[in-house]
Amino acid sequence: MCRSIKTLRPPYTEDATSEDSRAAALQYVRKVAGMRSPSKANHEAFDAAVDQIAAITDELLASLVLPARSAAAR
Repeated sequence: MCRSIKTLRPPYTEDATSEDSRAAALQYVRKVAGMRSPSKANHEAFDAAVDQIAAITDELLASLVLPARSAAAR
C-alpha cells in the first residue's frame, strides 16, 4: 500500500528519529485519505491523525525487542 514508507527499525535504519516517524505517518495518512493536502474543512482531522500515528510509531519502535546482532553480522 504505502511503498514509499521506509522501515524504521534496526538493522534497516540505525538512527530513526521522531521526524522519520512523522514523515512515515504523513505518507500513510495521505495514502489512506486519498489526498496530498487536506481542505480547510479536513485539515484538523488530517493533522490529528498524523500526530497520533507518529506518536504510536515512536512508541512501537521504542518497545520492540530485537534480536542481538552478532559481531559477524555487522
